[in-house]
Amino acid sequence: MKDEIFRAYDIRGVYGKDLFDEDARIIGLAFASYLGGRGKKLAVGLDVRKHSYKLASAVIDGITSAGANVVSLGLVPTPMVYFAIVHWNLDGGIMITASHNPPEWNGFKLCRENAKLCGWGMGMEELKRIIDSKAFRFSTSKGMIEDAREKLLEEYENYLLNILMGKVGRLRVLIDPGNGSGSILSKSILQKVGLNVDSINDYPDGDFPSRSPEPTEESLAFLRRMVRENGYDFGVGYDGDCDRALFVDDEGNVIRGDIMLALFVKYFLKNRPGEKIVYEVSCSKLVDEVCKDNGVIPIMSRVGHAFILEKMLSEKARFGGEISSHLYFGEIYGLDDAIFATLKVAELLTLTGRKLSQLIGELPRYEFFKKDYEAPDEVKFHVIKDLVFRFEKEGCKTITLDGVRVELEEGWFILRASNTLPQVRLIAEARSKQALEEIVAYAERMFKETLARYVKNF
Repeated sequence: MKDEIFRAYDIRGVYGKDLFDEDARIIGLAFASYLGGRGKKLAVGLDVRKHSYKLASAVIDGITSAGANVVSLGLVPTPMVYFAIVHWNLDGGIMITASHNPPEWNGFKLCRENAKLCGWGMGMEELKRIIDSKAFRFSTSKGMIEDAREKLLEEYENYLLNILMGKVGRLRVLIDPGNGSGSILSKSILQKVGLNVDSINDYPDGDFPSRSPEPTEESLAFLRRMVRENGYDFGVGYDGDCDRALFVDDEGNVIRGDIMLALFVKYFLKNRPGEKIVYEVSCSKLVDEVCKDNGVIPIMSRVGHAFILEKMLSEKARFGGEISSHLYFGEIYGLDDAIFATLKVAELLTLTGRKLSQLIGELPRYEFFKKDYEAPDEVKFHVIKDLVFRFEKEGCKTITLDGVRVELEEGWFILRASNTLPQVRLIAEARSKQALEEIVAYAERMFKETLARYVKNF
């Protein structure tokens, strides 16, 4: 088994090149062993990729070989696996998915109790040790397999309807599941709540023929034009496994996840001082400002589901969000869920009686910059560590929770190494274009000078 498939938050690689069916069986056996083996109960779900069924079958064989029982969910969005683990008080679960990666990729999201992801520092290293040392818990009799897909679909749907029924008006919404796992049920749930829903790319296809499984400003170009030209109240594009929702306002503008989080705070937590929300280190200063205006307590977190969910649960937070458009909700066990996020945006527009573009337009405006720079895996974290030292030596106010965020008088920036790619990302924000240009120039210079010490001819 290749070491490089073990990532910060999941296990992921190109099927048939980096990842094989036998790997899946061993991962299932090792994960069940890690959770305690015989008698434990794990959910297993899968996305639309052509190889997901074979990988799921192998994973289930591995889990049951350890004597653990499997709650088989079949083809479902990732949030429904999370939901099943928490709602049914299971010991953990595995989702077979490569999320927003291209169709030739696949992988595994491993969850412990309460849908906490098993990542590095949160159990992945122990899983790797079990695999490397073959310290498996084999059982003399195999675990049981229960087909719970229909039960889950019914209970998940009823759970969402009980929360939102009567809170959503007859809005016109255009959704784009992107041929991912959201296409199996998102439209029907939204319609049952009361929305007038149209859809595109709304059938499961593991080749993702319509667009990339990652929703971006570019990949949602057709959705944006349709929303703008046909009078929809808003549009939304889902990623391949439907845990991320990228929203489009009535004018066809893409709205980042941190901006949506700010709107949730402003309107759902108005006159509710003391409530808490969780946001990651790359989010706009706007989130902090809106929280302060409403007496809400903002809690900064590292990037990623594993870290944000932990904060959502420990702090009993109402909302959480990432700039990448993962949105988390206390109402559904602190989980990120693209379908529920769509319903909350519909509830927001019903509550305010305003257009989404109007709500966005009333927020304070910041100039924004984002760019990824190549940086070899073996040096990228060393570069960030050196940058922390340099910025602190220059007297800058720094936040080193995840990468290095530097707070300046006219704005801020963050340099953060990717956990999955040989890259360092720069995000910067300022109140004016001139200030943003100066901030970006400073951050780029410091980064390139530091990287050049490790990489010749940079």
